[in-house]
This record gives sequence, C-alpha cells and structure tokens, in this order.
Amino acid sequence: MRDLALAPPAVPPLTGGLADSVFDTADRDPSLPVLARRPHPASTTWQEITAIELRDQVVDLAKGLIASGISPGRRVAVMARTRYEWTVLAYALWAVGAEVVPIPPTSSRDQVEWILRDSGCVGVVVEDEQTVMTVGSVCATLPSLGHVWQLDAGALEQLAARGEDVPLATVDSLRRIVMPDSTAVVAYTSGATGRPLGCALSHRSLASPCDTLLAGWGRTAARPGEQPAVLAFLPFSHVYGLMIQGLCLRGGLLMGHEPDLSEAALSSALRSFRPTYFYAVPSVFEKMYKTFLRTAEQAGRGPLFERAAETARNFATAQERQRLGRGSGPGLDLRLQHAVFERTVYRRLRAAFGGRVVRATSGGSPLNRELSLFYEGIGIYVNDGYGLTETGGGITMQPLGREKSGTVGQVLPGSEISVADDGEILVRGPSVFQGYVGDEASTRAALWGGWLATGDLGHLDSDGYLTITGRKKDVIITSGGTSLAPAVLEQRLRMHPLVHQAVVVGDNRPCVGALITLDPDFLTHWRGRLAIQGDTPSREAREENALRDEIGRAVAAANSAVSRAESIRVFRVLPEPFALSNGLLTPSMKLRRDSIVAHYAAEIEAMYQARAPLPRQIPGEEVLSLDDSDNVFR
Repeated sequence: MRDLALAPPAVPPLTGGLADSVFDTADRDPSLPVLARRPHPASTTWQEITAIELRDQVVDLAKGLIASGISPGRRVAVMARTRYEWTVLAYALWAVGAEVVPIPPTSSRDQVEWILRDSGCVGVVVEDEQTVMTVGSVCATLPSLGHVWQLDAGALEQLAARGEDVPLATVDSLRRIVMPDSTAVVAYTSGATGRPLGCALSHRSLASPCDTLLAGWGRTAARPGEQPAVLAFLPFSHVYGLMIQGLCLRGGLLMGHEPDLSEAALSSALRSFRPTYFYAVPSVFEKMYKTFLRTAEQAGRGPLFERAAETARNFATAQERQRLGRGSGPGLDLRLQHAVFERTVYRRLRAAFGGRVVRATSGGSPLNRELSLFYEGIGIYVNDGYGLTETGGGITMQPLGREKSGTVGQVLPGSEISVADDGEILVRGPSVFQGYVGDEASTRAALWGGWLATGDLGHLDSDGYLTITGRKKDVIITSGGTSLAPAVLEQRLRMHPLVHQAVVVGDNRPCVGALITLDPDFLTHWRGRLAIQGDTPSREAREENALRDEIGRAVAAANSAVSRAESIRVFRVLPEPFALSNGLLTPSMKLRRDSIVAHYAAEIEAMYQARAPLPRQIPGEEVLSLDDSDNVFR
C-alpha cells in the first residue's frame, strides 16, 4: 500500500439510534422548524413543521407500526419518491427498531421481487397505483410479505388510527433498546452488473459522517443568523439522499422535499423554497451551466456570458492559489472585472438557486474542475466529496479554507483512506457497512482486514487530497495494450453544451472510441442559431455536417486531456439517450456500461469497421485527433 492518510476522531461516539435525533430536538427546541411541505405539488408556498410536530407524527406512526406487528429487526421496504412522508415513515420505523429497505420507485418488477425476497421484508410502503400494481404482481411469490401500504391512499393516516391504543411507553422502550450497531438500512447497490447486493448499514454508519460533517462544516450552510435550509430532491432510495436527510434532522437544518426531478419542477422549487445550501450530482451542475449558456445565447448575450464565465474561473483559480499558499490572489484588473460581472451576471445566476445559496456539495461522481471553478467564481463554492453506499455516505470533504478544486478533498476525521499499489482506494472507519445481506463471499471480497475495497481508482497527493480517476472494473485495455480509465474523457465530453452523455469503449479494439448522446434542449437551441438556408435535403445535409464538426470539436477538446494513445479516434452519435426506461441507466443515474456495450454491439462494430486508415504523419508534425476520427452518425 501507499499514500496512507490518517485523521483523528472529531465527534463523540453515537449512543443510540437515528430516531433519537427527532426526540432530542423536540425536547431541546420544540418550536424549531425542521421540515417544510407544500399543500399540493404546484404550490409555491411551504408549510413549516416544527420539531415537536414531527416528533408527534413519528410517535403516532410508530404506534401504528407496532399495532401492525412491526417489531425490532423486521424489515420494511419504502418504494417512493423523495417526499415528506418518506422522512416521517423512516424515523417511525427506526423508532421501533425496524430496518428500512429503500427501493427506487422506477425499479422493474424483477428488481422489486428480488429486493423484497432477498431482504425478507414483512411490509412495503408504495407511493401510488402504479407501484401498487408492481408490488401486487409479485406478492404471491413472497410469503413473508404481510403488508402493502399506499401513501396516496392515506396509509399514514390509517397507521396512526390503528395505533391509537398503543401506549407511548411502548414506543419509548423500543426506541431505547436500539443500539448504534443495530442495522438501520439495507441499501441495495445499483446492480450495474449482476444482482443488486444489500448493504447492511448500521445506525452508526449513517450517523457518523453526518455528525462529522456537521461538526466541521455545519456553520457554512447558511449566512450568520439564518437557519440553514436544504431542498432534498435526490432519491432517498440511495445513500446520498439518506445522508442529506440525516444531516438535516441531526443538525437542525430546515428540509423541504421535491419529488419531481424535471428541470422545470426543480427550478420552481428552488425559487420558492430558497435553500441556503445546495446538494446535487455532477449532471445537475452540468445541466444548470448549459441552461445558463443557452439562456444567454437566446437573449443575444452569449459572448457576455462566455467572458463572465472565463473571469469567474480565473478569479476562482487565483483565489485557490492564494488559500493554498501558492499565490497572492486576484490582481486589481481581475478584481475589477469580477466586480462588474457580479453586478451584471453572477447575482442573476445565483438567483436560479433561489438567491440564498452560499455553498454546495457535489457527490456521486467527480465534478469537472473547470465547472467547480466556474461556480466558485460566481459566488457558490461547490464542495466535491466522495463516498459510496458501503460507507454510509461521505468519506471525504474539502477542508475549510484549503479547498482544492479537481479533488474530492481529504478524508473525514475518524476515518482512513489508503491507495493500494494498483490504484484502488481502500477505506476504513465507523461508517463502513456491516456486510452484504446473505452473501458472505461478497462481504469477504470487499472487506480486507477491516479495509473496504471500494473498486474506485485514485491517488492521494502530498497534502492528503484525494483525486478519483475512475472505476477499477471500467478500465479499458485496447488491443495495442493501452490502458485507460474512461472517466476523464467522458467528463470532458459532457462539458460541451451539445453532449448529454458519453460512454468510452475500446476493450480489445485497435483504438479508443465513444458513444455519444445529445442534449435535446441545447440541440434545439443550436439548430435555431444555425439557421441554414436552402431546400430541405441540402439544408439537412449541411446541418448534419455542421453537427458532426461540432461534436468533433468536443472530441478534440476531450482528447487534449490525455495522451495520443488514449485519445478517442472513432465516435458515434446515438439517436436516443441512455435512460432508465431502456435499462441503460441504474436508478442512481449511473451508466450500465455492460448493458450499453451489449445493446449497441452492432453500432460499435460498424463504428470500428468504418474507421479509415490513419493518415501518415509528417515527422515533427502533430496530427489533429479529428483527422483520423470516424464521425459516424446514426
């Protein structure tokens, strides 16, 4: 092993379960607003729920669960979008010592059956008629499943009514026997290959990163004097969303819920809820940047936006050098330019987040450094952190006042990170999971002497900052022996406004290739700006040529980050995106690489067959990567 980084513990150990935070906050500050909900989805007003109101709702639900036979150690699945009821129900289940099994509401029938069977759930909470039908189609094969509750049919009210005769003392006695090492959640991995595995996460696993982050970074979540507020929209069916929920309820942050992940719904919710801190995955930050650019170009201010964006990145770069002790900070000219754009551009961009956001966090996959610098430059520093299901959420964070864009920060106090000789990241600490449910072989393969083998590749620099370079299983080896992790190329491809998704291929092929999908909104905008005249056939041909050239420029820009041997030499633009509906994305919106390669096997084969021979290179002259790329459109 090499690059060992250690940090001492920073927070006191957990003494109970996750539900205790709801009861403790209600005792300490009963009138504190802790949740916010809208009377109906289209509403722009939010009703605040106080700590004591939340505790009483949790108690009423806990009584109903007890009356329904839900006891400590029993597992209940929750198959719903990110909504208010999800939170109340989860804490009620934890209050009686039950274990929560999150299921993405977009899961297929087979996935639902597998998770319910593998986890041995005795009950499942669904959202609507569609999810009821999915669960109903597999009930006959699940003899242990005794309850199906539907949120939109009044399940919570029915449970509360059923538990009216259960004494409060019964809830308290069950809650007090929940230990930190009791299992709280069985979270199933995305299942990018093979069957999903159920990760057993204890109350300690989920609470530890939350408490550490709150102790070290909690004061940065709002301006002085403001109660921090977070809009939860990432799925609670994944550990990142669960961590956000835990941070809010353990730290007294006001949390609102947005179940609709569409751009319009999220934009409306941000403007009405006005969070002070923003959490998202890189694709959201990428999409917002492209929306800023598209909106500016539609208003005839594209060049102005480009200059403002460049100034923001330059300003943030200078700030970074200063805080890392490598420079004096922005010069006078740069400060003046930045001040002008602050008045004319940046504050309007921040308004898209609601106008109160002071900082943000990106997780799920690494955030592009240039994008991170852009957001810092407009006044919203984006902490790029790292974690996975098996670590109960975050395991790294950017140190305050020493942030370094392009990395995922340093290991959290109390945890350890090491990088093995083959580049695999190893993790050890209180948040590491208990094991895979019912799969000792997979557990032994993942846990080596207390270290979790993450399957991710990366490196630690001399200051202990971790950089993620890709997934171990995603490494591509061409027929010529070139080995590369595709993440860097894919990330840079997505930075082009027209590119929506990218998958780099090339295993056992003569060179590296890419499958690319286009951003439909920006494509429409681009076509409108192109405005090619002439008859339909010639116009369409010229438009296709222009599009091919534009994507070629995106490929060339991506290639500038790697060696020539690692560069993309062939590519194909696909007619539809990788999506949940076609089985090419996981519920957590990650690419199912094996499925994509299998689905587009014919297109990949044709892409390489159509590749023209490499042109001869004049000695001393660098051949442009586009000269021998196969610009194939389907």
